Amino acid sequence: MTEAAVAPTDRLAVWCGWVLAAALVVSVPMGWLAPLGYAAIAALAGLLMLPSLTLEEQDRPAGIAIITLLIWAIGSAIWSPYTPKNIGASTSVKLLFETVLYAAVIAGTRRTTDGGRIGLLRTLAWGMTLLSLIMLGESFTYAGAYRAIRDALGDPIRPDLGVKNVCQGLFGLTLFAPAAILAASRYGGGVWLGLPILAGIIWPSIVFGYDATLLALGAASGAALAVWTWPRWAPRVLAVLTATLYLTAPALVWAARSTGLYQTLEHAVPLSWSERMGYWRHASDWISDHPARGWGLDSSRMFGPGIILHPHDGPLQIWLELGLIGAVGAAVFWIAVWNGLSRRTRDPAAAVGAATATIYLTFGAFSFGVWQEWWLALGAMAAAVCVALLRTPPAVRSSRKAPAARSRSTIAVFTE
Repeated sequence: MTEAAVAPTDRLAVWCGWVLAAALVVSVPMGWLAPLGYAAIAALAGLLMLPSLTLEEQDRPAGIAIITLLIWAIGSAIWSPYTPKNIGASTSVKLLFETVLYAAVIAGTRRTTDGGRIGLLRTLAWGMTLLSLIMLGESFTYAGAYRAIRDALGDPIRPDLGVKNVCQGLFGLTLFAPAAILAASRYGGGVWLGLPILAGIIWPSIVFGYDATLLALGAASGAALAVWTWPRWAPRVLAVLTATLYLTAPALVWAARSTGLYQTLEHAVPLSWSERMGYWRHASDWISDHPARGWGLDSSRMFGPGIILHPHDGPLQIWLELGLIGAVGAAVFWIAVWNGLSRRTRDPAAAVGAATATIYLTFGAFSFGVWQEWWLALGAMAAAVCVALLRTPPAVRSSRKAPAARSRSTIAVFTE
């Protein structure tokens, strides 16, 4: 096909495909050496695909929830006890840019051709296989390759900190794993690639004691099986469960504490979980002071030593900082995400979307702060690959003859 025969809209679609594939290629070394760099990858990709950003009618529920959360979060900074040192450290400013740029990542995925999406899915499958093999190697050498690179750069690191940094890549690998395995089975590599991908998650998690990844895999397997078995109703049930968790998170902690069960578990579980439960206990106490409006954006940073940086639980952090209004907004968003996965017939891509969403929710419930840039970026990129699976027919094989696919939805990530 000559350049003159390519319409401007087709050139944009092809461009988006190349940008997304390049982002996934860079994600492999970034996931190993510097997972925080996912924020830069997603931001740059979104900027390069900004012309593809569109909003459609079916975006309305999730879009309203996101805009409500954004406005309320920025407004709550007025009464937050936390004051950023400069504009570059302001979560309010970052959220404004992230909302636009990360939405452009989703829109760009929908805008590209079927062939372009197949290309990025093949890149995902082989890239995550390579990252898994790297993780396996690091598990046998106690992060030896990572530490050798740091030594060569003149920036040596303690072995335990080297392991900690390497293992942070397990979270991104786990989040991408369901989509990568389905992409391999459909578009190149074969389903057998799932074996090294899963091994690269499970074995390092066991060796280095990272049980959150194993828990996420188990929960994701259950969600995927449910959506595969009951494609219409399972996503709706999961929507209700997720919304209930967000709306009742403080009450669940209060109820467990009132029976004495919480204190018993807090003293019985391993230290890492005991620390988390301590954060949750302190968070539930402070939530009761301002349950409606919350303490304000980033206020979690000001509650040390009871809470270090954030409560390590997404629903509790939303309640602590944004109160009931924020919790309702988050619940509406996730209801929209889950309902978008409801199908009349079985769809492997919908099951993968459910698994990916479950992994994101699981890690958010135990490990990361809601507003961490790299974690939001990973969510956007994981949503993009799920969208690619949902919108690309398994039978499509050509990357050049497929017509450009116009976006029907931008904000409803993980959904068709």
